[in-house]
Amino acid sequence: MRVLSKKNIMILAGLILTFAIVYALRNFGILTSFHEITIAMVCINIILGVSLNLITGFTGQLSLGHAGFMAIGAYVCALINMELNSTFGFILGVLAGAIIAALVGVLIGIPTLRLKGDYLAIATLGMAEIIRVIFLNLEITNGAAGLNGIPRYTNWFWLFFFTVTTVVLISNFINSSHGRACISIREDEIAAESMGINTTQYKVIAFAIGAFFAGIAGALYSSYFYFLRPEIFGFLKSIDILIIVVLGGLGSITGSVIAGILIAVLTAALQSFAALRMIIYALLLIIIMLFRPQGIMGTKEITDLLNFSKRE
Repeated sequence: MRVLSKKNIMILAGLILTFAIVYALRNFGILTSFHEITIAMVCINIILGVSLNLITGFTGQLSLGHAGFMAIGAYVCALINMELNSTFGFILGVLAGAIIAALVGVLIGIPTLRLKGDYLAIATLGMAEIIRVIFLNLEITNGAAGLNGIPRYTNWFWLFFFTVTTVVLISNFINSSHGRACISIREDEIAAESMGINTTQYKVIAFAIGAFFAGIAGALYSSYFYFLRPEIFGFLKSIDILIIVVLGGLGSITGSVIAGILIAVLTAALQSFAALRMIIYALLLIIIMLFRPQGIMGTKEITDLLNFSKRE
């Protein structure tokens, strides 16, 4: 218990130090707008990567529709934010967007999560495209022109708060009996069913939780970048999120955090070469699959590394 407490203290100290450093750099004007945008994308990437890892890495369900849930959170939050234009409206928009995304995740997950492998991937991809097309044709979302002038309430505090909350809650879920049930489904679904685990129920739960936090990421995105277009949440966005999960390691929260940071920094560095971005992503994935197919962290977490240091 003492070792666990020391690890928690170390992690908490690291989080406080990270928040304080970024806050101080921002207040002293050392961070430019370019740096702030990169930091915002780091946080959004981490939320998206960790939430998709719950579905794909820990539960073993290949989903290509995460951008659809992000779109729901983004548009719901933007509409509420534009109507109320207050901090309360922003918080309400984030929660409403996340809850609606989760409800849609349940409605879609019940029929589609009975599928497996490639069939599930195709079904979730189609779901994301349906959501994007709906927003493309709705009058309230301004169709293809999108929404402009969204009030900006997303700041470093809210980015940090929701990122840490996402990581902590999903980590606690994974370490609970429900999380272990999800992992058992990934390892051997037939064996899990034979042990009395309702596999469909747990897959839907994981899908809904992942959709909930993807909705939060979308809400933060909409309130930071002022505008939304349906094409932002297309097929390539879902691939971007999947790259974070695969690069970091299927079944590693720490890996998703590290990969989310790397992808955000790489995207910022390649901003002037947008056409080459997906080519570089593809090459990066090929290299990872050839030399480290398990990803950066594999299935290890930072707590495993701290345990190793303790034994040394």
